[in-house]
Amino acid sequence: MHSTRHVFAGGAHFKTSNGLKYRGGLFRKAVGDDPWEALTRDLPDQVEARVIRIHPRQRNVIYVGTQDGPYRSLDGGNRWERLAFPERNAVIWSIEFHPTRPEVMYAGTAPFGLYRSVDGGDHWTKLESAISMEHCPMAFPTRAIGIAVDPARPDDLYAALEVSGVMLSRDGGDTWQDLSEPLIKLSEDHAHLKSRIQADTDASGMLDSHAIVISPARPGRAFLAVRMGIFVSDDLGASWHDIEVGRFSPLTYCRAVMVSPHDPNTLFAGLSPASRSHDGSLYRSTDLGETWQRYDRGVHPKATMMGIAQHLADPAHVCCISRCGQVFNTMDDGKTWSEWKLPEGVEDTYAVACL
Repeated sequence: MHSTRHVFAGGAHFKTSNGLKYRGGLFRKAVGDDPWEALTRDLPDQVEARVIRIHPRQRNVIYVGTQDGPYRSLDGGNRWERLAFPERNAVIWSIEFHPTRPEVMYAGTAPFGLYRSVDGGDHWTKLESAISMEHCPMAFPTRAIGIAVDPARPDDLYAALEVSGVMLSRDGGDTWQDLSEPLIKLSEDHAHLKSRIQADTDASGMLDSHAIVISPARPGRAFLAVRMGIFVSDDLGASWHDIEVGRFSPLTYCRAVMVSPHDPNTLFAGLSPASRSHDGSLYRSTDLGETWQRYDRGVHPKATMMGIAQHLADPAHVCCISRCGQVFNTMDDGKTWSEWKLPEGVEDTYAVACL
């Protein structure tokens, strides 16, 4: 496992409105021509994987969020163990590490909940004061879809909720406050930020959070990906403003945004037309979001771009995944790309990682 590069991908089981069924799973593939391998050993039956995270300091230690809580592998994905998570039927949508003490971890679930571990994931405690205001009830339960810890002020912890805005803790998760009113106000003040999809409010697009990150290059600045684009706050969520990514991309629906672990000024964003679309793209900014350039040159995503990952030891190795099971991989910093389709029937994919 140490010499061979691997890419991991995950998805959920999905049934369309006309009755078509698609399967999910957790998959691993060696970089090259090898086929995808379905990982099932010690994992839940019919496993679904919506988040995959590599430990920032321990190579081959991988965490995956499933429909039965978080699981961990200590050997690059060969064997897995369920961690001591208090909920048996919680779907894990997000996992985040403390920036300087990675044994401190956070996880977010659907139905909405936030959890903390102080021993590398061995045991978890629910953060009882984290309660969603349920600003925009949908047909699915509210999800804690993204978590960000400020590298300079690690007691400042943000949670992005789909579909209920943003929350903030100033004490490492013990207490929380709702930051959604400024997002709702933006939708009220700007017609182009109104969006009403399966909801009873025009603010649903601004409350439809998908990811949140903070770069060490700009402590205190939170980047929030929502249905309407990418927004930033420099005042702990008291106000948000649009970075206007549409100046650089014809697609502005943002499902994924990440900070490069190698260069804090570099951001990646997955931009698409909508949640379930037939197009997608991967963009990169090297100036902390001021300007953006398309990064996935020469590939043709056939669905919404859902996840992005960069190898923790090699900045030239980047991968991303579209919603229909396409995994795109570059080993030369975006100059050339390989496309690896997941096995037949895997069509609702969210998560990608490279090791």
